[in-house]
Amino acid sequence: MRSAQFIVNTFVIPVLVGLVVAFAVLLWAPELVTPATPQTPAVTYAPLAGIGPMPEQNDTTGIPHGQSGPVSYADAVDRAAPAVVNIFTRKLVRRKTHPLFDDPFFQRFFRTNPEPSERMQSSLGSGVIMSPDGYVLTNNHVIHGADQIVVALHDGREVNATVVGTDPEADLAVLKIELKNLPQIKVAHDSQLRIGDVVLAIGNPFGVGQTVTLGIVSATGRNQLGLNTYEDYIQTDAAINPGNSGGALINAYGELVGLNTAIFSKSGGSQGIGFAIPAEVASRTLSDIATHGATIRGWLGIEVQESTPQLLNALSLPQALTGLIVTGIYPDGPADQARLSVGDILVKINNQEATNARSTMNQIAALRPGDAIDLEFIRAGQKMQTRAIAGQRKAHQ
Repeated sequence: MRSAQFIVNTFVIPVLVGLVVAFAVLLWAPELVTPATPQTPAVTYAPLAGIGPMPEQNDTTGIPHGQSGPVSYADAVDRAAPAVVNIFTRKLVRRKTHPLFDDPFFQRFFRTNPEPSERMQSSLGSGVIMSPDGYVLTNNHVIHGADQIVVALHDGREVNATVVGTDPEADLAVLKIELKNLPQIKVAHDSQLRIGDVVLAIGNPFGVGQTVTLGIVSATGRNQLGLNTYEDYIQTDAAINPGNSGGALINAYGELVGLNTAIFSKSGGSQGIGFAIPAEVASRTLSDIATHGATIRGWLGIEVQESTPQLLNALSLPQALTGLIVTGIYPDGPADQARLSVGDILVKINNQEATNARSTMNQIAALRPGDAIDLEFIRAGQKMQTRAIAGQRKAHQ
């Protein structure tokens, strides 16, 4: 009897008490036994293209939030494409042979069907209508040596073009067409162009018809490529292929930023390295040729060489010195009249550092005859200054 009482007091009563307490907890405080929910990581999501801006987050990168690019560049293409034309050229090529091969007697021994002494060679390219009165810009290599130039417009019209003038040193040519209701492209200020900006190339690659490709500005101010005398190219990875030459490189607003000119390729096709002449350079050439019949460039009348450790050592100059060493001066030229001498080291031209000979040549060429050129140079270890007046550069000068 005592053992039964012991079991009840020791085991049964505590179990019953525990069950009562558990029932009370479930009845009045169920949240105390609800399983814990794992905490979600604080992930910041980028805004979706085409959807409104996401709430701004704290950021120290300096990049503005709540901005997204367009999902389509169709509006930009609609603005620019009507002013981009296809250019077809024809050139009569005469076969060069020894006069004896044209003699009927000898032709009996060498061939049964004599080849014609002349044949028509065709090529293609692109161009841009720059004004409503019919001025068209293209590359000089597109129309060089052509006997006939045909311009095909976006709206299907075709017309023969005449050459107003060319600038082979910059690979530019100005054509004129006589048609009414011509579209005109809007020119952007290339000083606003930045590496990383979206650009589109419009042209006629391989003669398939007007084609648009997309890329970004990969670099600006490219030179020393060995393509032309004056080189100041925009580099882009927008696909540029044969037939695109002379076509438009536009920004995301449909404005002209460059004239497609060349590609770097081992296969002949696009490999993501294309070059375009800046629109402001091309526009200035158009204005010069239309007004004066030739491109007007500034001229200083010097020959320079970039400083190297070997040259500086030979001249007993500090190795840390950077600049352009004057190696030649044209008699009675602007530099000669400003008392510049061979051996002087140019360090600044119009307050810009003079370290690259090609860039300096482009800088001076962009001036107009009569413009002032402030020169800072070193002579015999002394820093000196002078002012020259730009002359007009003649071809191959």
